[in-house]
Amino acid sequence: MSKRQPPHEQSVETLAIRTAQLRTEEMAHSEALFLTSSFVYDSAEQAAARFSGDEPGNIYSRFTNPTVRAFEERLAALEGGERCVAFASGMAAITATFMALLAPGDHIVSSRSVFGTTNVVYDKYLKKFGIDTTLVDIADLDQWRHAITDRTRILFLETPSNPLAEVGDIAALAELAHASNALLVVDNCFCTPALQRPIEMGADLVIHSATKYLDGQGRCLGGAVVGPQAPLEDIFGFLRTAGASMSPFNAWVFLKGLETLSLRMREHSRNAAVLADWLVAQPGIARVHYAGLASHPHHALAARQQSAFGGVLSFEVEDSDGKRDRQAAWRFINGTEMVSITANLGDVKTTITHPGSTTHGRVPDAEKQRAGITDNLIRLAVGLEGIEDIKADMARGLSAIGHEVTA
Repeated sequence: MSKRQPPHEQSVETLAIRTAQLRTEEMAHSEALFLTSSFVYDSAEQAAARFSGDEPGNIYSRFTNPTVRAFEERLAALEGGERCVAFASGMAAITATFMALLAPGDHIVSSRSVFGTTNVVYDKYLKKFGIDTTLVDIADLDQWRHAITDRTRILFLETPSNPLAEVGDIAALAELAHASNALLVVDNCFCTPALQRPIEMGADLVIHSATKYLDGQGRCLGGAVVGPQAPLEDIFGFLRTAGASMSPFNAWVFLKGLETLSLRMREHSRNAAVLADWLVAQPGIARVHYAGLASHPHHALAARQQSAFGGVLSFEVEDSDGKRDRQAAWRFINGTEMVSITANLGDVKTTITHPGSTTHGRVPDAEKQRAGITDNLIRLAVGLEGIEDIKADMARGLSAIGHEVTA
């Protein structure tokens, strides 16, 4: 079995295709899929050496599998990190990072604009172990600065955020974190390394829900953490013990997804930019949240640290009677016919959801309000269908709340 590693100075597009190619004696052009729970040894002595770490090699697919390792090596190359550890889901990656790197009495400063389930981890589980979290506005550096204490070990954010496409200044937050001996952890799910490379801007760890754009077709669950060797060794140790492992089959699917990642992200971004401009001009659309719009408060920052603006946008609706409530949002969603009503994103198929009652449904109402997640907010993950077809479906949604499109 051979592995050919392309040099790291190659482009992201090439790395996504050529890094960590795993070729068996059969010389298949596509990477092999190793569907096995365990591995055999030449001798009892070799088994002991593998388990003790004195000899490298596969032991058990909970924490060593060639297909999973190939995905890890490829994603690490794309993000510019020393190492990657793969997990069964994005939330498993986030939770493992906290559990591996934090201890009772430690403190997290987090953007309040994070995925709703991350807030549940903060409030329901980490708190039980004496780990506190302070939530701040993603773009307010003074809030971040004032929230840091001598117990702060991690600064955490998603940028762009879910679902309002708010953008955090990665380089500035890295400086704040490092001045306080803390780590900056960036969830890069919405941009992927095709559009944004946080490590190059000073981030210590990058987290992914591979379920989203890394797969790209809504097929498999997975997550990953990328970063330096030292913290990743601790995170790997938690994976080995706790067992939130990525399956080899899912890793193989993600390897295939990475090969087209840059192409897909460019097209997602192009469709979303066109649709955002179109939505702004429509009656019944009170506000559009998309960093690609010049009117977005974080547009300049996003343009500086991203190569494009991604495929996720959100918008607030108003029905013909002037109501901006949940019922108006639900009628809009139910009025569509083509797009998929689902809370997942990153698919080639456009998906639509009501964040307040789905992705952020377990977040307390007061915190939702502070985070800007209103009852009339709709999130759209723009897919790769023809843009005119997506517009036509949005027009059906507008018609359901009593509006006709302008063009």
